[in-house]
Amino acid sequence: MSRIVTLSVMGVALLMGWSSLIGVRSNAAENQDVRPRAREIGIAPGVLRPGPLNAITDVSGVRVGNVTLVEGEDVRTGVTAILPHGGNLFQDKVPAGVAVGNAFGKFAGSTQIDELGEIETPIILTNTLSVAEGIAGAVEWTLALEGNEKVRSVNAVVGETNDGYLNAIRQRRVTKDDILKAIAAASGGPVAEGNVGAGTGTQAFGWKGGIGTSSRILPKRLGGYTVGVLVQTNYGGVLSIAGAPVGKELGSYYLKDAQDEYRAGGSIIVVMATDAPLSDRNLKRLARRAFNGIASTGSPMTNDSGDYAIAFSTGNTVRRTRERRGAVSAVEDLPNDQVSPLFQAAMEGTEEAIYNAMLKATTMKGTEDHVRAELPLDRLKEILVRHGITAGTPAGSP
Repeated sequence: MSRIVTLSVMGVALLMGWSSLIGVRSNAAENQDVRPRAREIGIAPGVLRPGPLNAITDVSGVRVGNVTLVEGEDVRTGVTAILPHGGNLFQDKVPAGVAVGNAFGKFAGSTQIDELGEIETPIILTNTLSVAEGIAGAVEWTLALEGNEKVRSVNAVVGETNDGYLNAIRQRRVTKDDILKAIAAASGGPVAEGNVGAGTGTQAFGWKGGIGTSSRILPKRLGGYTVGVLVQTNYGGVLSIAGAPVGKELGSYYLKDAQDEYRAGGSIIVVMATDAPLSDRNLKRLARRAFNGIASTGSPMTNDSGDYAIAFSTGNTVRRTRERRGAVSAVEDLPNDQVSPLFQAAMEGTEEAIYNAMLKATTMKGTEDHVRAELPLDRLKEILVRHGITAGTPAGSP
């Protein structure tokens, strides 16, 4: 049985003996290189400018790693790990907040984040039946860090979506070692999108979905803070892109007819980072704004959808170090009256990250000969021009 594993190339010196896997890529991953991101075809939601990479890693210190598993004809899954910083997360925790749109899903560790307002492990994304492996990997990684020799409780943070349409999910091919490899592969810099990591076997609006990312930077007069977003898309509805009714025009959308009702189920996980000095209370408020971005893409968040968002701050002035946790401490706290621009950034970044996930994803065939086609670029471009979203001449115009 062939097994294709794709790891993030950045930071490979940290791969703890798995260097032989570097450079092994699937044809789907190669095809993603020629698929455009949203801005490359004129889709630019909102009014704020993106960061240099237009990725969650525009927030200083944030790292992302992927392990992509493609085996034979039926395994199409993987792991995505997001690290708020490169140090000991258990000792230097970061403030965080979690928000839930529709809770038909599993987000391990979310209740403790709600209670204590902090993250102490990498954030792991994978498939529905591999949450246990995600917890095991995050716990093992944490316990092995220098300084954690006496740690007896770890709150692992693991989100999931169900990739069982393309992936033989009952095989439970994701292992604890895959989680550790994704964490070890995590780095700053450009972030892989589309059919990678936890997005390998996912879908969106009846087409192929995947991992996507984006960022926004506030003007200096508003603090100059950065908000970065990463999404794992596996949900649906009536696809809208920058206001254009793409799903309707392509003839594929929720409630079109009985056989298309599945096009709104599934889940989406949104991971949001910022360098703004926010309290966990305002980070929860920031996470809620992800659902505005999700709604902009045409999702009603149906009964069988798990829609979760988590937001954390990397700011040194709010980091919950061992010293700050051991005594009364003063920390910065951006006041309520100044958080609205960050809410705008969260909404815009989420919307664009979703578009990037869909645009970079490529057609994939998986278990039981199921296929999810990539979003058709030529038809999409024509729709965007006709609705005045992008410049150009629609096909067939005089």
